[in-house]
Amino acid sequence: MSLTDPELAVAAAQAGAQVVRARYGAPLDRFEKSPGDFATAADLEAEQVILDLLRSARPEDAVLGEESGRTGAGDADRTWLVDPLCGTLNYAARTPLVAVNVALRVGADTTAAASADPFAGEVFWTDGDQAYVRRDGVDEKLTPSGGSRLVDLNLDPPFPDVRAVRLLSDKGFTERFRPRVLSTTLGVAWVAAGRRAAYVTEGDLRDSVHFASGIALCRAAGCVVTGIEGQPLHTGVGGLLVAADRKTHAALLALVDNQSRG
Repeated sequence: MSLTDPELAVAAAQAGAQVVRARYGAPLDRFEKSPGDFATAADLEAEQVILDLLRSARPEDAVLGEESGRTGAGDADRTWLVDPLCGTLNYAARTPLVAVNVALRVGADTTAAASADPFAGEVFWTDGDQAYVRRDGVDEKLTPSGGSRLVDLNLDPPFPDVRAVRLLSDKGFTERFRPRVLSTTLGVAWVAAGRRAAYVTEGDLRDSVHFASGIALCRAAGCVVTGIEGQPLHTGVGGLLVAADRKTHAALLALVDNQSRG
């Protein structure tokens, strides 16, 4: 029986997560990509497993992989975005905070996506309309909440995150929120799941294999998803400000605006 697109996204993310989990803690070759950035053998193996599954199930689709680039028909309307190990620096330092991200873009829309946590045994997924977390084969609908007041900030290059850095010393921010830095887009999925109140990053995220799954999850779960200045996503200055609710989003938007003017 053939899999639906959401089922395939989940299966692919889980297959990659199995590789990541199995290779954890073992000696791994590193492959330099740029100063301070590298892939490991686990990244490459997980991506290959995911690509093999996608190509077998959807041979006409294109794939954009973090490590292998774009493959498949250049004019394909359907493209899978694959980040086989988001949080490689964490993983290489034996810090089990990573995500395996698989998303399907059809035209301009992300219609299916999954973010797997290899170590918690969870996979967050969406069919484009609703969002869920699957544990032990059981799905639970994702419910965003700003109650934790925890805001994940992306401080990793290549994004400058000048405003995010300044938020850390802003009295208005520290009075209302508590910063966290996961250094993996698992933090975006956690906003959809109610484990984070918000996530903030700068940078151009269009066609980002890192962020496509998390953004799709948050949209389907009912989060407020905009660019860093509140503009429609992938327009203007770029960036991402995703919040569990409008009140949290408005508060963070005002703080970001204050940093921009500063």
